[in-house]
Amino acid sequence: MKLGIISDIHGNLPALEAVIEDCQKQALETIVCLGDVVGYGASPNECCDLVREVCSVCVMGNHDSALCGFTPMQFFNAYARTAIEWTSVNIEESHLTWLKGLQLVHSLESVLLVHATPKDPGAWNYIHNPDEAGQHFDAMPPGRTAFIGHSHIPAHFVGSENRRIINVGAVGQPRDRNPQASYVVYDTETGSFRWCRVSYDVQRAAQRVREAGLPEFLASRLFIGM
Repeated sequence: MKLGIISDIHGNLPALEAVIEDCQKQALETIVCLGDVVGYGASPNECCDLVREVCSVCVMGNHDSALCGFTPMQFFNAYARTAIEWTSVNIEESHLTWLKGLQLVHSLESVLLVHATPKDPGAWNYIHNPDEAGQHFDAMPPGRTAFIGHSHIPAHFVGSENRRIINVGAVGQPRDRNPQASYVVYDTETGSFRWCRVSYDVQRAAQRVREAGLPEFLASRLFIGM
């Protein structure tokens, strides 16, 4: 099975639409989401609609968790808090109910799907380097590949006994100085994977942020991928 793995949409509908279209062009059999459907961007309802329509699985991200009242807002910076507060006023009740029901971790064949980390997924820690990744391999069975998001930066870490942690990057707010939306295609039979980068209408996404009255930084950062 060829699997499309997306993460960190953050209310960016143009980016999500472009990625879904790219997945469909590649005839991927299944699309899954690693969370943070909402936050930062100004189209939370439309993004929830689309994820619920096309993704067979979605796990919970930290911004989803904060919106649901599960994670304290004190753990977020001012921009993130402002966006979550805006989203809490504008989210449809049906989508909020759906987000509240998401799990932190999901297993799919030899794949582990989690937003942040395999170990203590609800602590919302980050994996930026091999040393940090090493703290989490013991929480994974041998031969298991964990797909994560959270840092918005594509990465690949290899542990003992064929354990791997792969960061798929971000659909809606890349932070690797590449403004193109990022996701991963994974072949469950061969274990091979590749990152895909997709151009989208950044201007449209930024304009929606501005029209919503959200901080200008959340619009301007989209153009430079940071």
